[in-house]
Amino acid sequence: MFRLHVLVLMGLFAPVLSQGMNAQSFYPVRLEDKAAVYLSNAKADGVADDTAALQKTIDTVADTMHQGIVLIPEGHYRLTHTLYVWPGVRLIGYGARRPVLVLAPNTPGYETGPSYMVMFTGGRTGEVHRGGMQRPANAPTVAPASFPGTVPATIGVVDANPGTFYSAMSNVDFDMGDGNAGAVGIRFHVAQHCFLTHMDFHIGSGMAALQDIGNESEDLHFYGGQYGIVTGRPSPGWQYTLLDSSFDGQREAAIKEREAGLALVNDSFKNVPTAIEIEPKHIDELWIKNSRFENISKAAIVISNENSRLTEINVEGALCDRVKIFAQLRESGKVFSGAGQTYRVANFTHGLIFDSPRAKGTIETRIKTEPLASLSANSPATIPALPSQTGWANVLELGAKGDGTTDDTAALQRAVNTHRILYLPSGRYLLTDTLKLRPDTVLIGLHPSTTQLDLADNTPGFNGVGSPKAMLLTPQGGSTIVTGIGLFTGGVNSRAVAAMWMAGKDSLMDDVRFLGGHGTNNPDGSRVNPYNNTHSGDPNALYRWDAQYPSLWVLNGGGGTFVDIWTPDTFAQAGLYVSDTKTEGHVYELSSEHHVRNEVKLSRVANWELVALQTEEERGEGPQCLPLAIDDSENITVAEMHAYRVVSSLVPFPEAIHVANSHNIRFRNLHIYSNSKVTFDSSVRDDDSRVTNRELEMAALTIPDHTPAALTLSPAHTTATRLIGGFFNASSAAVDSHGRLYFVDTTKQSIYRYLPAEKRLELVRDHPIDPANIFFDRSDNLMVVSYAGTGTVYAFRPDMPADEGQILMPQPAKQRPSMTPIRAIDQWRFDSERNTDSDGAKLWQYVSPDGSTYLPAGEDFVGGALYYGVKMADVLRAFTLGKAMPGKTFYVSDEEQKTTYSALVDADGSLTQIKLFTNQGGESVAVGPDGKVYIAAGQVYVYRADGTPTGEIDVPERPTCIVFGGERGQTLFILARTSLYFAPVLGAE
Repeated sequence: MFRLHVLVLMGLFAPVLSQGMNAQSFYPVRLEDKAAVYLSNAKADGVADDTAALQKTIDTVADTMHQGIVLIPEGHYRLTHTLYVWPGVRLIGYGARRPVLVLAPNTPGYETGPSYMVMFTGGRTGEVHRGGMQRPANAPTVAPASFPGTVPATIGVVDANPGTFYSAMSNVDFDMGDGNAGAVGIRFHVAQHCFLTHMDFHIGSGMAALQDIGNESEDLHFYGGQYGIVTGRPSPGWQYTLLDSSFDGQREAAIKEREAGLALVNDSFKNVPTAIEIEPKHIDELWIKNSRFENISKAAIVISNENSRLTEINVEGALCDRVKIFAQLRESGKVFSGAGQTYRVANFTHGLIFDSPRAKGTIETRIKTEPLASLSANSPATIPALPSQTGWANVLELGAKGDGTTDDTAALQRAVNTHRILYLPSGRYLLTDTLKLRPDTVLIGLHPSTTQLDLADNTPGFNGVGSPKAMLLTPQGGSTIVTGIGLFTGGVNSRAVAAMWMAGKDSLMDDVRFLGGHGTNNPDGSRVNPYNNTHSGDPNALYRWDAQYPSLWVLNGGGGTFVDIWTPDTFAQAGLYVSDTKTEGHVYELSSEHHVRNEVKLSRVANWELVALQTEEERGEGPQCLPLAIDDSENITVAEMHAYRVVSSLVPFPEAIHVANSHNIRFRNLHIYSNSKVTFDSSVRDDDSRVTNRELEMAALTIPDHTPAALTLSPAHTTATRLIGGFFNASSAAVDSHGRLYFVDTTKQSIYRYLPAEKRLELVRDHPIDPANIFFDRSDNLMVVSYAGTGTVYAFRPDMPADEGQILMPQPAKQRPSMTPIRAIDQWRFDSERNTDSDGAKLWQYVSPDGSTYLPAGEDFVGGALYYGVKMADVLRAFTLGKAMPGKTFYVSDEEQKTTYSALVDADGSLTQIKLFTNQGGESVAVGPDGKVYIAAGQVYVYRADGTPTGEIDVPERPTCIVFGGERGQTLFILARTSLYFAPVLGAE
């Protein structure tokens, strides 16, 4: 028996010993935290099953505090089934060597995959997830199903999602034994302020270390496996940033991904066939800087969907050795590389490129390389290491209380004055005055929602009218470090600034949360409600939005590195404000959201880079918020920026980025979007060039030091003429049999008619009937698709009395060969392979009063399904509905993917022979009497029937809907937010 036991141990630990585990521990000494739960009832010998012990410890944190820390001592912990990490829980290893989670050889359930060792979740098993697609109350019951990849298969698991915050794992390694071909170390589909750090993954014959990742990671190292990371889009649609990490020996690719928004900085890839493979037919916004590629047998980067406007690839400062092909375009097979065995890629760009604001953008590939005699030494870490743990002083042992009621100002200031490195265990540390740090101060917490520095409301000196007063203040030029701490300035402190940062280029702020607003937790771990019942303010009427100075203000020569920052405090003027500095600054994965005026503002700044900046504007507080303002600045890089307006947004906004009197500004990989009907009208407005760029997706836009003399300017185009204005957000154009234009202004609950012959606008209806889209039948009955109720469609004759109308009832779908179907001309995301939007087949039809026309509709519309409180059925969400004549070509535009498809229409209204028409798409499509195809996508783009571009029509505002009408259908009517325009047909060829 003893001999058998030894053999089992050798089998388990053979991979560990051969790979050089355990790695050096980031936390070699036990961390003292009275609020944390310490794992104590596990065997930790790598043989006994420790899954239940680990799960019980995690459950204890979730059951008692709803958020917090699990501390895991050194040891080998064998898992036999999936371990679930609940929201807000952080697993942190400690000891002379890192603890290791072990999957023994041939563990049942891990033969095929993906099969998860650890799964980060969005709620306890069986919890109802709020948000996302919400089924109507009367919808048929769906049988519960197990979540794919759970071992054993488990019903009721809630995946991590856009509302999963603060979860993390650090200083814990993974080791997968042989015979676990489907094993995946961690499923990590999380949102803001979640991370993985200081971890080694020995994947062996397993599938991958990570699947479906989110937010940010540092110091991860992947050995072996089919892949290191396999991932799709992170759950909120944000980026994923990976710093200071390495991949070695994966069998197929280090990273296999689609739409992941990867930002890779100071990472290395070696001994793999491919470093990054973007899956076929998919896009990504990929940013790589200061990374290394060694001994890559195929292409280091495989780029798919190469002609898409959403494929945005930028690489800067890549070192290559034995990399024959640096990048390959999948569809065309084109390859790009440097000369010789060893070379440096100074710049590589693929996608839509603008060399200046006034240049015409083109989709192309550029590479600039230089030969090297040999590779240089590894670059220093992007994130500096914390000082040795032996020098940490616990503030609770120095007199602080952290109980949320005792004034800890004096105790903390005394601790700062007498100790360089301070550890703050979980607690709420109340301040009544500025905490002044020293140049070399290091403040360390482990969880910014459980370790907070707080101001009470109406704190003297912080309230009233006056100059800004810092809660946390750093001196100029220092190497200050602040990590793992939350800062809350209260709701009534109008002079407060959470952090005024003047530290130097070697300083660091990491894992810091500026509390207040969305995602803020109460002391018991429950979520703070940031809204009153109308979303027009805070539940506390005394808490005014936009009533404090910026949350994080870097000023007066300040700089440094800022990583994994979340700053959504709606009470603050901005999430990040940088002013009056030329000290270099580096921002990685900063989420600034939910402000009233600005998310981020740079004024008189030089030598900064913002990588993976994420902004979000809400319907209540953010309709007039400018995400990024850059004034009087130079040498700024903004890379991998995602700017989003939430789906319930109602108010249009002109641009996502405003640049004034600034030069050498480099935008790389801009992703500007909204699944609402009021996305940003443009991406970048540059005052100096007087150019506004309406492309919402681009790989590169440069605002140079000066306009090159030989610059190719965008050619002049036909310009639309304004007919009338004063609308809120006009859309849904339809033309009757006389060529008269009808359209909707939904927010004003109004339906208008424009009479071309009389050049006159008439109000047809303004009753509170929530019109969203309209269409005509052959008898000029006007059908209205309404937001009101569930599945509401009504019809009336425009010239009949206003109190007359007819409600149309849904009928089961069937063949209607003599009728004309009506379809959405644009969709947020059209699945060309399945001929559907995201909501599936159309099981219902609404037939017009004269029996000539019908509207196919899905269960989502008829049942009133909600997505984050908004109805998103295509017949409501579309900017335009159009006639789909059976046997004729029909065009549908995909707003998100910026593409337009052509198809033939069947007798039941479905589409067949769907083909990509062009890699341009947006809000509307119309076919002119000249046979050309007109697409509204920032401007109006004109194509021949074979997809060849043939012209453009410039519109002073972003066009949202286009349709031909007037006499003989010769006039192109253009609805553009506030106004109605027209343009003549460009002419048949």
